[in-house]
Amino acid sequence: MDLNLENKVIIVTGGSKGIGNGICNVLAEEGAIPVIVGRNKENVLSAVERIEKAGGKAYYAFAELTDPEQCKLAVERTVEKFGRIDGLVNNAGVNDSIGLENGSHEEFITSLKRNVVHYYLMAQHALPYLKESFGAIVNIGSKTAETGQGGTSGYAAANGGRNALTREWAVELLPYKIRVNAVVVAECYTPLYEKWINTFDKPKEKIESITRKIPLENRMTTTEEIANAVVFLISSRSSHTTGQIFHVDGGYTHLDRALH
Repeated sequence: MDLNLENKVIIVTGGSKGIGNGICNVLAEEGAIPVIVGRNKENVLSAVERIEKAGGKAYYAFAELTDPEQCKLAVERTVEKFGRIDGLVNNAGVNDSIGLENGSHEEFITSLKRNVVHYYLMAQHALPYLKESFGAIVNIGSKTAETGQGGTSGYAAANGGRNALTREWAVELLPYKIRVNAVVVAECYTPLYEKWINTFDKPKEKIESITRKIPLENRMTTTEEIANAVVFLISSRSSHTTGQIFHVDGGYTHLDRALH
């Protein structure tokens, strides 16, 4: 299926590693131009280089997304280069374990800035250009908004906000024919996930205890599987889909735990 993404300019926050990088790779394979936004210059440039070596196109903007001005500049840099924005994938974030019992007001606010405030800022700055292109937004979320995890109030609250903003923006942007959807991730093996797993005394046993509880095939979701869903939703092939929250998680969030 041709997704009609040839030369479409798609901003992807946190696109240099993990799920974001998977999204950028699939976008490039479909002929789109992912604009990778991130703060680690080495990682961002390396991701762009890998796409170009594989025959695709990519661009970049360096930004610390907790800084509102840098969010604005990332969008401006994209427009200066291409004169358009066709889509936005809000992906960057970190499960920073800011809990209720052991967190603080300052840490909680910082977690929201890391995980949901820049979703709003990037969408707001990109909006004038998305209106021109009848573009689309996809927000990446986490199961923690629905299942809880324990010890991660900031991240869970941010992901609840991501889901709520998806529906809110879908309503607000109806007059502009801008579609807004979310893809929720449960257990997907990324560098950040690996870092968390390695905090346990027996990482291999921990992984096995998790994958046993994933209903479909008892395995982790791959970054490519997340990316395939995101790229379809950002494309015009999903032209009558908006305000939806999709779980690409092998049934982890919703299927009966008695299955395991």
